[in-house]
Amino acid sequence: MSDCLFCKVVAGAIPSTRVAESETAYAFDDIAPQAPVHVLVVPKIHHVSADHVPADHQSTVDDLVLLAQEVATIKGIRESGYRLVMNVGRDGQMTVPHLHLHVLGGRMMAWPPG
Repeated sequence: MSDCLFCKVVAGAIPSTRVAESETAYAFDDIAPQAPVHVLVVPKIHHVSADHVPADHQSTVDDLVLLAQEVATIKGIRESGYRLVMNVGRDGQMTVPHLHLHVLGGRMMAWPPG
């Protein structure tokens, strides 16, 4: 999608700090981190949100989680723990309409989140 921020990041049109990459997903540091480790994991193909992933693309979410595990290892937070967050829609505080997974860690996470 030509006007999508994350599609532009994946295409290299907008610079990012690459953390990890698979055949189907790309992980990069968030530019406004909410924790010492805050990485976004996005599919390389455009889906608006988790609510818009069609059945024939069901492996997309699996791929995001698997790359998130790799990110946690790379960033050194896999043993201590981390949070995976996927926002959907305005009330879910989704600010970029492209399916993405936040990997947050490096400190004790507050509960409830927010």
